[in-house]
Amino acid sequence: MIAPTRNLCALAGGPAILTLVLYVFPNAWPVFIAVNSGLIAIALFDLISVPRKRSFRANREMTHVATRGEKHPVTLSIDNRSRRTFNGFVCDDRPPGLQDEEFEFPLSIPSRSRGSVSYSLVPRHRGVFQFEYVYLLTESRWKLWRRYIKLKCLDSLRVYPALKQISRYAMYARLNRMSMLGVRRQRRIGTDNDFERLRDYSPDDQFRAIDWRATGRRLKLTVRDFQSNQSQRVIFMIDCGRMMVNESGGQSLLDAAFDAALTLSFVTLSQNDQAGLLCFADSVLRWIPPASGRRQLNRMVHAVHDVHPRFAESRFDEAFSHLHRHCRKRTLVVLITNVIDDQNASRLKAHVANLVGRHLPLTVLIRDHEMFDPIDEFGPVDEAEPNEGPSLYRAAAAADILLWRRQVLTDLRHAGVLTLDCFPEKLTAPLINEYMRIKSHHLL
Repeated sequence: MIAPTRNLCALAGGPAILTLVLYVFPNAWPVFIAVNSGLIAIALFDLISVPRKRSFRANREMTHVATRGEKHPVTLSIDNRSRRTFNGFVCDDRPPGLQDEEFEFPLSIPSRSRGSVSYSLVPRHRGVFQFEYVYLLTESRWKLWRRYIKLKCLDSLRVYPALKQISRYAMYARLNRMSMLGVRRQRRIGTDNDFERLRDYSPDDQFRAIDWRATGRRLKLTVRDFQSNQSQRVIFMIDCGRMMVNESGGQSLLDAAFDAALTLSFVTLSQNDQAGLLCFADSVLRWIPPASGRRQLNRMVHAVHDVHPRFAESRFDEAFSHLHRHCRKRTLVVLITNVIDDQNASRLKAHVANLVGRHLPLTVLIRDHEMFDPIDEFGPVDEAEPNEGPSLYRAAAAADILLWRRQVLTDLRHAGVLTLDCFPEKLTAPLINEYMRIKSHHLL
């Protein structure tokens, strides 16, 4: 698309002023025609110098796998095959749902050369995104015309959840610094005496765990690690219905559930246990049977990268019927959901309580900041100057919902169900701690 610039519009204003002169000097029309003809000739001559689309080629360099919420580098390369220097702007495609900002960069490319620009995008949502074009903005030689060029450049980007979080967990685990992520060391209870490995001594280890023979051979303090019961099963049931549509703290409740579930899956598989996944809304959306090994984590990550919440009522009956049909062995069932009304809470309690005895259910409720923050913002009550207005009613409503949720959790615990109630950004560490506690106490 070719459009005139401000310079051409300013030049066109000159003949417009001359038309007023014709009212005073009617015989000056030959001058008026000459000026207009000259301006048209200049504009047409400059129009010929507008760069053509076939003189450019675009290439996009990036890795095709990204993590939601993490910076992803992209490099755009433009080949200038014309005989003129390109001076203009380059802008990359913006797939819906991938990025909110439009990146436009100035670029100068000599004739028959290549120029490049680099930037970083931050994916906000999971899924598969298609890049189709690279856009160029260039001007003519005398800057009277502007041309928008759309170059075909096809690429795809898969945005996965929790990849950076998993790698961060693995790094701290190797360095024996899990406390920095909020994960507590659990003291083993019972008789798990199966030897697992030898490792370097750390200040948190007990002296009786030191292997003196290995220490003598290595001339370095070495301790023995003993493994707990293995080959146990953990299945994550993640609600993808209307209760998980809201966003809290900049991320959706469903994204927080996937991040925590996949990170705990990495921990589970590292303990040589089996992990599985069941996503459901008004029907069963994904089912990954429990298995062990590193490939299982890849299957789970790939299975959920394009699952999005649905504006539909969750069918707990279909999800738990599917679980009963495909899972016979005793399993730790981690249900991650949210409840805001009595109808959902009653269905949740009825189905989860039926698991007690056959399986070990763990119900995780995710809090919404928009619902609970009014309590903290309201502050203490001052009898001299009582708070009034909308904030008072919002705080009262939030307090009522909080008390109701506590009663729901209490009813679940009385039925023999393990429970957690966390904000989305603080979900991963408590979930891992609860899993470690279950393992150390042999509850499964």
